[in-house]
Amino acid sequence: MAPHAWLDWLFPRFCAGCGGDVAEPDRHLCWDCRASATYIQPPYCTRCGDPVAGRVDRPFLCPLCAEREGGFDIARSVVRHEGAVAQAIRDLKYNGHLWLVPDLADLLEAGVRTHFSPDAFDLISWVPLHPARRRERGFNQAAELALALAARLHLPAAPTAARVRHTATQTRLTLVERAANVRNAFRPVRAGRWRGARVLLVDDVMTTGATAHACARTLRESGAAAVGVITVSRG
Repeated sequence: MAPHAWLDWLFPRFCAGCGGDVAEPDRHLCWDCRASATYIQPPYCTRCGDPVAGRVDRPFLCPLCAEREGGFDIARSVVRHEGAVAQAIRDLKYNGHLWLVPDLADLLEAGVRTHFSPDAFDLISWVPLHPARRRERGFNQAAELALALAARLHLPAAPTAARVRHTATQTRLTLVERAANVRNAFRPVRAGRWRGARVLLVDDVMTTGATAHACARTLRESGAAAVGVITVSRG
């Protein structure tokens, strides 16, 4: 019997979304929960990937992206932040359920292969946490996802930015407050080393994109040739 089969017999795995059985080894979201997620499809903003309802016959920028300067070149999210995936992200982020990383990294890999060309990036990185929050949580969920994604894509992974201000959580802030909250919150790590690099930043959730934009802008100002963003879900 395979090692994971013994573990499954001793400690049965249940889906983090619905509580049902999970057939695949080393996974904790069942097929039904993954299939029932709302996968993001066009039409959406050509820059940040924010989807819109209705018919759009040509590429467009959303109002936020039309006003933003610098930052990421393109950002995409895989699914809507709802249902089983949203629960899995919450369990990872706030309850330390690190065993959910492979399930979420599977979604990220699918998103990268769907939305970006195979040779679009030289390096995988992540949106950093402030050291105080990193100590409090014990890990950075974005870093865990980025490392898992890099292994799947056979790309190097490294920190490229550090968070230098202990910002308030973005959850309850308005659009304007979110942008102000993360302004000047990041600095490059090993500035100059990433000059000319094409970097893919990984995070768990994107809402307005203010955090990813601010982090990416730091990288662009330190010489990165291009910065893309991929997140599991879109709020």
